[in-house]
Amino acid sequence: MLDKKPIPTDAADATGYYLCLISIHGLIRCHELELVRDPDTGGQTLYVVELANALASRPEVARVDLLTRRVLAPGVSADYAEPVEPLTGGARIVRIEAGPNEYLPKEVLWDHLDAFADNAVEYLREQPRQPDLLHSHYADAGFVGSRLSHVLGIPLIHTGHSLGRVKRRRLLATGLDAAKVEAQYNMGRRIEAEETTLATAERVITSTHQEIEEQYGLYDFYQPEQMRVIPPGTDLSRFHPPSGDEGRSDIAAELARFLSEPEKPMILALSRPDARKNITALVRAYGESTGLQAKANLVIVAGNRVDISDLDSGAREIITEILALIDRYDLYGHVAFPKRLESDDVAMIYRLSAKSGGVFVNPALTEPFGLTLIEAAASGLPIAATEDGGPRDIIQNCNNGVLIDPLDTRSIARGIEDILDDWERWQQRSTSGLAGVRKHYTWEAHAARYIEMVRPIIQRTEAPLVRPPQTRRPMLYHDRAIFTDIDQNLLGNDASLAQLIRRIRDNRKCTTFGIATGRRLDSALQVMKKHGIPEPDVLITSGGTEVHYAPKLTEDTAWTQHMEKQWTPNVVVRVLEKLPGLVRQPKIEQSRFKLSYYIDPDKAPSPEEINQLLYNEEQSVNIIFSFGQFLDIMPIRASKGLALRYMAAQWEIPLERILVAGGSGADEDMMRGNTLAVVVGNRHHEELSQLEEIERIYFAEASYASGILEAIDHYDFFRSCQLPDEEMTPP
Repeated sequence: MLDKKPIPTDAADATGYYLCLISIHGLIRCHELELVRDPDTGGQTLYVVELANALASRPEVARVDLLTRRVLAPGVSADYAEPVEPLTGGARIVRIEAGPNEYLPKEVLWDHLDAFADNAVEYLREQPRQPDLLHSHYADAGFVGSRLSHVLGIPLIHTGHSLGRVKRRRLLATGLDAAKVEAQYNMGRRIEAEETTLATAERVITSTHQEIEEQYGLYDFYQPEQMRVIPPGTDLSRFHPPSGDEGRSDIAAELARFLSEPEKPMILALSRPDARKNITALVRAYGESTGLQAKANLVIVAGNRVDISDLDSGAREIITEILALIDRYDLYGHVAFPKRLESDDVAMIYRLSAKSGGVFVNPALTEPFGLTLIEAAASGLPIAATEDGGPRDIIQNCNNGVLIDPLDTRSIARGIEDILDDWERWQQRSTSGLAGVRKHYTWEAHAARYIEMVRPIIQRTEAPLVRPPQTRRPMLYHDRAIFTDIDQNLLGNDASLAQLIRRIRDNRKCTTFGIATGRRLDSALQVMKKHGIPEPDVLITSGGTEVHYAPKLTEDTAWTQHMEKQWTPNVVVRVLEKLPGLVRQPKIEQSRFKLSYYIDPDKAPSPEEINQLLYNEEQSVNIIFSFGQFLDIMPIRASKGLALRYMAAQWEIPLERILVAGGSGADEDMMRGNTLAVVVGNRHHEELSQLEEIERIYFAEASYASGILEAIDHYDFFRSCQLPDEEMTPP
């Protein structure tokens, strides 16, 4: 252990608040934050330092202590061994000993948190006065903060930054199995700490309302009454309105070389090359609108690249598609797509777009927060943004733009035109955005709302949060799942669909909700939105060739790598194009791992004969024949049933606890075997007639979603999901 050094205990002004922030992992100091050093020293590190400084600048606050772990090790600056380091005004970093001297990743700190808590209690008891409030950051600090709150009787506030239940899904999507996730990331301990923190905290701060609904709602001790949305602040020193000399910048010259008329307004999109960012939909919207092309240029910033072939497969696919769309719509001279940007160029591009009278567009399929929208607003640039998640809050607060449907290119084009076509309204939106950012998205604004929130808690003028009797379910993770197709299962009866959605929501803490469909991802999202179907925990699309997880549509890259072996679609197309009775479906129905055809059974060879022809060409594929007219060719390792079983193994959900609702040949391999299954009443037809004698497949009398509800009751599917009768005291 380190030799203990005395920590100064100079008294704080008794008339001001004494706030104690806790952020344990990573390397925290007052200057030159090492934000790219490792995964533990990143956004949260900057957040807590900025928060401490902002709170210390408030007149109501006398003192802010930021407790973190003390580190003394080779290769690590001696700054991190100093017991106390001043920040701004009455704020300071206080480093608490816990465990060995070494700098340790957060995943291995769990065994040392009890020591951190004990030493923190000792430190706080040595102070002239006790803190008025504790504020923990992340699960490890939540564990310590809960302990301090119970021992010292001080109210606790918490900010999660990242949640274990959501992180686990993302790790599984990389191909790690559940046992490795537990061993490497201590996920069970992390989630238990988060439950304990939610059971203790008076308030929990989040960045958006979506974060509350889609992430915290997964926890047993979640209570809507304790949640508060206070967005983090933005550094306005980098992002500000144009000053007039932007046209002389290097990046302005770089963009101009792409454009025939560089003086036109700029439609700006800025994101990494990720399918979820949906940049290709913006290019299609621009390409389909000659009006937009006449009014404005399109500028796309999608990361840096030297050689497209060196990019990872996902980024390579997006960049290639953007270039193909530029060529298809003949947008040369209208679109700037630079290969590289320096860090300072980003802020300059916002200002260039604002100076041109342009618009910033974020067409992402899902956007939990939307930092780029705040940066654009701080630069005086109006925005058109996806109607999902954070952008709703931002546009409501800043009144500086419009919401668009990211799945509808006409909606994207209309939103852009709405902003570009009215110059007076453009100026109002620009001014309103600047004011909205200052009011809602600076650290000063954050600190003001923070103090407003905690004042009644500190002054005891507000009754403590009333906690109803709370209980824990016996399972730590989901132990069952419901999977269904969309068409003719969920769709067909709106009333029964609403009832099914309520039933699944009521049991969401023990049940995974999944959709398995032949539709492409964008098509599935579009029809789900139209019919009010919530985003599922698991979304299997394109016949089982794509798997995504909520809440950010995280793609399962391990499944993609598993499928792509032995898949040569160009050979498959060459063989099938010679056959009678086969016609390629539209491009929108095709995907990287699915070739879709219309088939005329009277003219075409049978699926078995087609399979033999492909086998003769050394093509091992999976052929799906459905509804008597559709034929899908996929990799031999891909199907709905194989994707479902892969997901079940990754998430450790027994097949015997998975209820599958299907109704066509494409669903058959999901329904056979050890899963529970149902064929809804409107789908009793010849394709599945051979399944009627199988014990674990139930043929419902009711149709559509009512048939799924009937099967839930038939199997008594949610019985052991129910909470125990006895009440349990929160930890």
